[in-house]
Amino acid sequence: MYAFSTTTSKSYDETVAAVTDALQEQGFGVLTEIDVSAVLKNKLDIDKRPYIILGACNPVLANQAMEAEPDIGLLLPCNVVVREEEDGSVTVAFMDPSAVLALVDNPAVPALATEVRGRLMKVRDAIGS
Repeated sequence: MYAFSTTTSKSYDETVAAVTDALQEQGFGVLTEIDVSAVLKNKLDIDKRPYIILGACNPVLANQAMEAEPDIGLLLPCNVVVREEEDGSVTVAFMDPSAVLALVDNPAVPALATEVRGRLMKVRDAIGS
């Protein structure tokens, strides 16, 4: 699998804020926010449920990864999706860094991937209802 997720009964806006806060507690900042539903409405006039992609980055761990493997930036940042489901619940899905970084043939990378995965799983656990 390339992801892990959780669902919550919190509102979409509350969940985005909670995810951002939980990421910060684990040393991540949000570098990018892509409001997919707004883009689809603007570009294609399609109405979709709220859906955002947050590009999360832990600068210390990202720096270590880039020192070990300069092109690893192609696989960063760690994407987190927050989306509203038809029943009103909200799903938070996380890119699994262990799966993605397994593409890199460098012995220094797996330990970093494990560290990032562990921190993201703590974020997931903090969000789940």
